[in-house]
Amino acid sequence: MKKIMIIDGGPRKNFNTASMLQKFAEGAMSVGNEIEVKTVRLYNLDYKGCMSCMACKIKGKASNVCKFKDALTPILEEIAQADGLVLGSPIYFGQITGQMQAFLERLAFPWLSYNDYSMTAPKKMPVVLMETMNGLPDNNNSQGYGPMEYCITNALGEPEHINAYNTYQVKSYDRFELAGFSEEAKRQWRDEHWEEDLQKAYDAGKRMAEKMA
Repeated sequence: MKKIMIIDGGPRKNFNTASMLQKFAEGAMSVGNEIEVKTVRLYNLDYKGCMSCMACKIKGKASNVCKFKDALTPILEEIAQADGLVLGSPIYFGQITGQMQAFLERLAFPWLSYNDYSMTAPKKMPVVLMETMNGLPDNNNSQGYGPMEYCITNALGEPEHINAYNTYQVKSYDRFELAGFSEEAKRQWRDEHWEEDLQKAYDAGKRMAEKMA
């Protein structure tokens, strides 16, 4: 059975990023019971970023999977054996969340060889990078996955991008100091684009699973 690992780097269980990733999972599972899909919420785990222990670089014992032991360890080991990877994060201050960044440090540093600066993951696999954000397609400050995308591309393969723009931050703008946003404009955009965004996520999940089946 083929396995897709979905990593949710957002803090809210039922909002934009989680909804997009859920649709991806539904698309993947629609292909049939030969595809296993597992979703991991980083905000539910107690872990840290790279601890610079260098255990993955010890001569004769080098590893391309992080050796530091905490709640993230079994997840990284599962990803090493998986057949597809999906990373999803809201964009805060133009970047992925701190939890996603810390996760990627632990995922990618063991791939890096300081002998020849190559990037080698345990296996190649299809990757989807998902972002949800306030900005518009032609006016946003997202740096996305930044330098980590270079690591992902070189170690796993060229990722597919799925972005949802101008997303709702809250369910009711009347309750919060958010006067810089027009809820009417947000609602109009959401009415015109949100279902389309969810469909894009569903279709991407189905595509990935079909390639594996």
